[in-house]
Amino acid sequence: MTSPIDGGRVVVTGASSGIGRAIAELVAPRAKHLVLVARRKDRLEALAKVLRESHAGLEVTVLAADLADAAARKPLVEEITSAVGEVDVLVNNAGLGDLGVFDRSKLEKQIFMIRLNVEALVDLTHAFLPSMVARGRGAILMVSSGFGLSVMPGVATYAATKHFVTGFTEALALDLAGTGVHVGQLCPGPVKTEFEEQMGNFTGQKVPGFLEISAETCAKAGVAVIDRRRYLLIPHLLVWLSLVMAKYTPRWITRLVMKPIGKRLRREELAKKG
Repeated sequence: MTSPIDGGRVVVTGASSGIGRAIAELVAPRAKHLVLVARRKDRLEALAKVLRESHAGLEVTVLAADLADAAARKPLVEEITSAVGEVDVLVNNAGLGDLGVFDRSKLEKQIFMIRLNVEALVDLTHAFLPSMVARGRGAILMVSSGFGLSVMPGVATYAATKHFVTGFTEALALDLAGTGVHVGQLCPGPVKTEFEEQMGNFTGQKVPGFLEISAETCAKAGVAVIDRRRYLLIPHLLVWLSLVMAKYTPRWITRLVMKPIGKRLRREELAKKG
């Protein structure tokens, strides 16, 4: 079966940097029309210019929008439909994280995270999925996280949003059985992007290099989810092994191991932030 990327109309959210940008660069030689969505229009325009110059015949549409704003999503969907007609591939990549114990966090950021990581993903999926089902062709890639399959102190809301994405994707894949439309998810561990900086890492501790992968490597795995009709892909052997171990570890053992980490994180946050 031909991949819907080839000659398709592809929408990528969170395309201004990181995994989203890398996915856009990978699908550009194959797609007919690429729609780049993010808040930072200047970055999108710069990327669009490079892609147009590098790939003759590729149409690129740039749409700046705050996906966490429900009022902005309806006109965004209308703009996308006006620009490309029916969407063949939707990449739900836009997302935000946070680091710190929940009771000391800013509620506004937690709510914003839920709106972006969960509400926007569901909204866009519901907007473009019916036409895919009607045509019997299409694909949706959900960029989840290793935290969609595990837990750790300091990321309560973020982990919860990714657990939603993982559960939503798994169930949606069953809904779509026999329709010709594929939905799958990418669950990466640490990726070398701006994400850690945006989370507000106050600990000063960096992720070990052997656990990180590049945005390009992660993007290749995401494209493979679409091309090979994979349902869930964890693009790092060590991360995959740790998540498999976590899956079969009794919850009481996980709590026993993670509680001291939570206590240390609270002490560090109090010391650094006051």
